[in-house]
Amino acid sequence: MRYNKLGRTGLYVSELCLGTMTFGGGEGIWRQVGTVQQQEADALLRTALDAGVNLIDTANVYSAGLSEEITGQALRNLGIPRHEVVVATKVFGRMAPGPNGAGASRGHILDQVEASLKRLQLDHIDLYQIHGFDSQTPIEETLEALDLLVRRGQVRYLGVSNWAAWQVAKALGVAERRNLSPIRSLQAYYSLAGRDLEREIVPMLASEQVGLLVWSPLAGGLLSGKYGRHQAASQGSRRTTFDFPPVERDRAYDVIETLRAMARTKGCTVPQLALAWLLHQPAVSSVILGARHVDQLADNLGAVEVELTAEELATLDTVSALPREYPGWMLERQGEQRQEAAAPRQPKRAA
Repeated sequence: MRYNKLGRTGLYVSELCLGTMTFGGGEGIWRQVGTVQQQEADALLRTALDAGVNLIDTANVYSAGLSEEITGQALRNLGIPRHEVVVATKVFGRMAPGPNGAGASRGHILDQVEASLKRLQLDHIDLYQIHGFDSQTPIEETLEALDLLVRRGQVRYLGVSNWAAWQVAKALGVAERRNLSPIRSLQAYYSLAGRDLEREIVPMLASEQVGLLVWSPLAGGLLSGKYGRHQAASQGSRRTTFDFPPVERDRAYDVIETLRAMARTKGCTVPQLALAWLLHQPAVSSVILGARHVDQLADNLGAVEVELTAEELATLDTVSALPREYPGWMLERQGEQRQEAAAPRQPKRAA
């Protein structure tokens, strides 16, 4: 297991992270995602920690708070020293009825951080993330509330999830101008079946030194090896009950076929290979693994052992490439002129 700095911080996080969205169950979407209970959660956490994982990601909205409760109890049951784990959670989703029961307002953030700390049985949260963009709350209000949590010691670092590049850039500018604690990470969807964030978000992250935490790295199970162009999924599998995130199927099936052939050659599994591709991407700080069973998690953790050659990376990049889109193709075309000017000159040959 390797460890990466989380953006422009001194905090090191494992390249793989244990996600707990499968913990709890309950009604609706959460029952479809996973129904992992305490004993199973303890085993999953133990497996992850034994493999070197130090980052655990949850959210208050997962199973209406039950995921946080199970996560906190698992840490206590296993007797994990607090300094050995980086605990991340999120706020934004609906946790109460009424117009103020969701969002990124000052009131909702201050109420929910207290509730999350209680459920997690912790005195501080290492990474507190705004789970979505709140169009009804000024960014200034959100950032001031988050800064207060950092100053109180309830939160160590700040992040966001599912924000556009311009929204993160604006938040960084507001924080710098007002001397507020800055956003240090973005949690976003990224996979070989969905590389959309490479258009705007990845360049912004590199420019501003913001870390990237990847959710749904197997595209909601589509890259698990269980699916194919002419292969029907088994009843009850993730994609049959919860078809998310959306993907362009024909391109995804091309990717799956390439992964299968390459996995056979390399002696690894399809999901290990799909995860390994992400681990080779410079923008990625950590990849979040969600699992229902220990054997599934153990297989995914094996991705850290898969090395990809430049040729293999090029093959996967080509088969999964996004359609060209404006202004990307124009920026690339015009940028070539400046790159040529900046290229080092070759020494003249002696006459």
